[in-house]
Amino acid sequence: MYQTISIVAFLVTIGALLLNCIISPCKECWRHPLKKLIHLFTMLFIEQKLSPAGVLRKLVYLLALLCFVVLAFTGFYPTLVLGEHISGYLVMVHATFAPVFAICLAILAVIWARNSRLVGSDWPWFQRFVQRVTLVKSTGEETAPESIGLGQKISFWLIIFLALPLALSIVLSMFPIAGTYWQELLLEIHRYTALVFAIAVIVHLYLIIRCKTNE
Repeated sequence: MYQTISIVAFLVTIGALLLNCIISPCKECWRHPLKKLIHLFTMLFIEQKLSPAGVLRKLVYLLALLCFVVLAFTGFYPTLVLGEHISGYLVMVHATFAPVFAICLAILAVIWARNSRLVGSDWPWFQRFVQRVTLVKSTGEETAPESIGLGQKISFWLIIFLALPLALSIVLSMFPIAGTYWQELLLEIHRYTALVFAIAVIVHLYLIIRCKTNE
């Protein structure tokens, strides 16, 4: 059941992103695809203009991305391709990268929290609705950086919030504090949370790439 749900969920997500690329292609992507691919590849490098804090943020993000790729492969490959539970060396690799990934997410949550905060300008329709209901007009409301869209903010906070049950479910299942039923339930929570988490990361990466390629 989980294998089918995961495959369908990933296919739907990838299909939706591809459809978005077709309906709303990025600037000059079709005219200069090679140039855009090179530009996308250079996003992995550290720019000289970055400040020390910017370099740290970029390194932590790249390390988190590497950990996610390893965790996604070791976690989903046995289930989606082989139809088996994770075991053997894959468990060892998965358990090695998991704490590093958790630390990176904690650092990114602190670093990006300010720029990823939700403000009224992100959804003006809701702001107008509140003003009509309360009859109070907003004055001098703070705006967030224009380079960060609402989709990036929502996917970012979804990743951060899902990281907690994702980590706790697998950690608690390792301790004999509950019976077999609760251990199996925690494992199921971990698996389905990991599925939603992976989709959120894919969407977040897609939105960042869209933002960078449109610059």
